[in-house]
Formats: sequence, C-alpha cells, structure tokens
Amino acid sequence: MFWLTERFFSLQGEGRYAGVPSYFLRTGGCNLHCPGFGTSYKAGGERRYGCDTWFSVDRDFAGEWEAVEEAQPLLEELDAAFGKIGYRPDVVLTGGEPLIYAADPVFYALIEGLVERGIRITFETNGTVEIDAERFPAYGACTYALSVKLSNSGEASSRRINPAALKRIAGSGGEYFLKFTLDRPIVESGQAKEEIDAIRQILPDAEIFCMPVGESRETIWRNDEAIFAFCIRNNFRYSDRLHIRVFDTTRGV
Repeated sequence: MFWLTERFFSLQGEGRYAGVPSYFLRTGGCNLHCPGFGTSYKAGGERRYGCDTWFSVDRDFAGEWEAVEEAQPLLEELDAAFGKIGYRPDVVLTGGEPLIYAADPVFYALIEGLVERGIRITFETNGTVEIDAERFPAYGACTYALSVKLSNSGEASSRRINPAALKRIAGSGGEYFLKFTLDRPIVESGQAKEEIDAIRQILPDAEIFCMPVGESRETIWRNDEAIFAFCIRNNFRYSDRLHIRVFDTTRGV
C-alpha cells in the first residue's frame, strides 16, 4: 500500500521536460522535511516551516491522504482519464518522496503497468533512497529528476546526500539529471557552487538544472535573477517553475 495526496493533469513545470503535458501523482510521506526552504504553514496548533509541498510531507496531514491498496483500479482510472484527454501524457511521480515506496508491491505494480503502456515516467526524487533495478526492472525504464538538497534546505548533509543511492539510480538504466533548488544567499555566498561541485563528483555525467526556491511568485521573484546569472556563469541549465509563475500558490496544478 502507498499514499496519494494529489492527482492532476497539468504541464511539467520544472527541469528537462518543462512544458510537457503531464499527469501528476503526488505521494504522501518523505524522509526529509527541509525547513530551510521556509514555506510557512500551521499544523498541530503551531507554525511550522518546510518545503512547498508540506501537506505531502508532514504526517499530521495524513488524515487527508488517500490509501492505494491495489494498483489495477488506479491504472484503470488513469486509462479512463487519458481517454478523456485524448492521448497518453507523461506521468510524474512526485511527493513528498515517491521512492520511499520503491519496494512496495502495489506501488511497483503501478509503475510496471505504466511502463507496459509505453508511458514516460518521471520520478521527482531527492535521491536519497536506493532502488533495486535488478529486482524491479521497470525502474530502469524511468526518468529521474534528482532534486538533491543543498545546505539551504536546512537538512544535515548526512541526511540529504546519499552517494550510494545516487549511483544506484544512475546505474539503473534510466535517464537522470540533477535539479537544485537555490536561493540568493546560497548563490551569492559561493556555497552553491561548492556544494554542487561535490555532488558532480558523484555523478559527473549528469546534466544540471538550477531553479529558484519559492512556493509563490513573490518568493521566486526574490531569487530568480541571482539563479539566472549563476547558471550563465557556470554553464548550468536554468529551470523556471512554470506552475508557480502561472498559478501562484494554487495546489493541483
């Protein structure tokens, strides 16, 4: 069994496939919290801080999550949704952290069914969870947007960087790229370049995308020019966050 917090049809807003029509399945639960990203929300009668999808990370919201106990009904729902759309879009597994369910039989049956349908699957993952592509070969047909967290996430490096997991994902046979969430202070201090260079030593062949932190247009505007210039200086790819630019703080887009 695994948990879903959202499902919706939109455009991919970030990374290599930005702008591509995609059907999103957002899973509940994460092994990181990332308070440094600074999104403010209320839970348990207190003010908390985390990533922009706190409602899929903080288990105080688990009562709102949907339990998926069988893959086939969900696959049939997706087939019906794609029939109404008129084509099969990409499917993006995001979270939270979707790969915490990598060994779950129901979750893997979903991935296997999507691969059998010829659908391109992208995992939006923090890159800390090891996958076993020999035992679960469908993972070798997927794309991995490795959103490895830097020190501005507020997480300790021992929690946010797992070289073995990154190498296992890169060796799965699937497509992969690195995607970093940056803010002005980490860029202007020089820390971003230093930390990214250290991660590049783990995955030297990975293409690098950098995007501004932010759960809202206003937050992105405070950071985008610095990240834009950072990418120019270092020959990295700039990734905007199209869904936030267009819809601001709206969920399910």
